[in-house]
Amino acid sequence: MDYLRITGPSQLEGEITVSGAKNAALPLIAATLLSDEPCTIENIPEVADIHTLLKLFDKLGSKFIFEDHTLNIDNEAIDNTTATYDIVKTMRASILVLGPLLSRFGHCEVSLPGGCAIGQRPIDLHLKALELMGATIEIKNGYIVATAPAGLNGAHIIFDKVTVTGSENIIMAAALAKGKTELINVAKEPEVVQLCEVLYDSGVDIEGIGTDELIIHGTDREPLKLNSFSIIPDRIEAGTYLCAAAITYGTITLNNIIADHLDAVTAKLHEAGCRIETRNDSMTLYPAAKLKSFEISTTEYPGFPTDMQAQFMALATQAEGVSIIEERLFENRFMHVSELQRLGASIHLKGHTATLNGPIQLLGAEVMATDLRASSALVLAGLAAKGVTNIHRIYHLDRGYEVLHEKLKKLGAKIERLKE
Repeated sequence: MDYLRITGPSQLEGEITVSGAKNAALPLIAATLLSDEPCTIENIPEVADIHTLLKLFDKLGSKFIFEDHTLNIDNEAIDNTTATYDIVKTMRASILVLGPLLSRFGHCEVSLPGGCAIGQRPIDLHLKALELMGATIEIKNGYIVATAPAGLNGAHIIFDKVTVTGSENIIMAAALAKGKTELINVAKEPEVVQLCEVLYDSGVDIEGIGTDELIIHGTDREPLKLNSFSIIPDRIEAGTYLCAAAITYGTITLNNIIADHLDAVTAKLHEAGCRIETRNDSMTLYPAAKLKSFEISTTEYPGFPTDMQAQFMALATQAEGVSIIEERLFENRFMHVSELQRLGASIHLKGHTATLNGPIQLLGAEVMATDLRASSALVLAGLAAKGVTNIHRIYHLDRGYEVLHEKLKKLGAKIERLKE
């Protein structure tokens, strides 16, 4: 098992290119199940979650080649519609095959995802929506057994709460359904928007793209012809590197970004005293003279993303004054608090709110990653800490960050990837 060794403090300088968004690539790869013709997807990040999903596709009978960030995939010969436990337990996003498999083939079996380190993310909203579309859903031996022999029908569906994967699953299911599907309270994340745009470009009539109400006119089980497309830049990776520059008082430029996707993040960095300049598809962060405290409440897009909460908590350790961070989406997404405290952070936790006093001189220590974004918070803290920080269980990082240590090293960080 690998770990990261960071010797700090560092001051990052230079420029790097942001990878494609994992959270956009996963549903869009799943969407290729709606087609029986070859498709090419570019700018896919080389991260563990992508390889996990492709392992599932291999079991389904898909034919594909993935190299140089490009996926050439053909799902014409799929002869299996079961997503097995050994893969779904590794990555909850595997549930994204449920909608397209059921919509195209009329039957599928998908393992229940089980628990999650950052809290419960129930799939009942997915299942209720599919039942409204005419599917029969049973839970047998830990599997969701979904059937719709005559295909799915359009329906009027109101999501009780905003759900990103739920929205994506039902959007894909509706693409091949018979008739009109109306979706209310749809997630508006850029990743959901790109899924809609790709389906629209492939012949699915979708009204309201980018809003929380969609009308989708399905093809009545007619498979799609997906045009080639490129994955949008990863706004969470971009935000993480902006925080890395801010916490080290460095100046960095990010290439391959969509600035609008980062509005909530850059607004808080401005509040902390940083200056940001945007030119076309690049962004440069200039550090604060002295980091200032801030307040954050996570919420659905376009609000502040829960996937950036941990990174800003690391940043708050170096900000002058009291910072308050409220996590409103996931009940267990403060597991990085105890690890940051091992580095010397002053954090008081009460319920879903963390209060931080800063600035604190962090000191290097042995720490352990607990989930994907918590891992990146520990990396940022290690960059600011005095001495050596060893971060263990970095397989969490590998799920969502492409060659993070190499990119940080290019920016001047003293970071090594070593074997335990």
